[in-house]
Amino acid sequence: MREAITITRKTKETQISLRLDPDRGGKITLSLGLPFFEHMLTAMAIHGGFGLEISGTGDLDVDPHHLVEDVGLVLGQAFAEVLDKGGAVKRYGQFTIPMDDALSEVVIDVCRRPYLVYQAGFPQTHCGEFDVCLFREFFQAFANKAQVNLHAICRYGSNSHHMAEALFKALGKALSLAYRPAEAGSEGGTSGMSTKGSI
Repeated sequence: MREAITITRKTKETQISLRLDPDRGGKITLSLGLPFFEHMLTAMAIHGGFGLEISGTGDLDVDPHHLVEDVGLVLGQAFAEVLDKGGAVKRYGQFTIPMDDALSEVVIDVCRRPYLVYQAGFPQTHCGEFDVCLFREFFQAFANKAQVNLHAICRYGSNSHHMAEALFKALGKALSLAYRPAEAGSEGGTSGMSTKGSI
């Protein structure tokens, strides 16, 4: 079992504490003052099978943008440390999730080369009071800090809630596949993660 990762980030705009347990599901505690965003992160963690605790505050009176983006940065940093401290991983993860009218897909390559492809034409601009345009900022920040190639695509849907929830569930599933431990010499292991011999 790999050790849990703990990260704290404090800026003039946000203050965030995070604990990620990549191998033990169960405990999920979120306190960000953004109920719909917390709902999405909970779905991600449950379907990814990892423990996740995040508490954070930010300048929500200005805009939730800073807090949403910084959560992406901190979560991405945590997954980068899973790779750095926990050893080789399987590298690739792909999952597609349906939810009623919606179908969303996430594909990940843990390659230390950050890149984001994000396609989500949400038909409604808000879920509750949450502006769904902020999800791009979360995914971009996560990809940058985790140093992954991340493709997050809502293939179709007529309900923004369903589309976003399917996307976050797919993210959790894809993360669980990509970050599975790989033994040295095995497929996806230390020598198998790249044709170059190292990522």
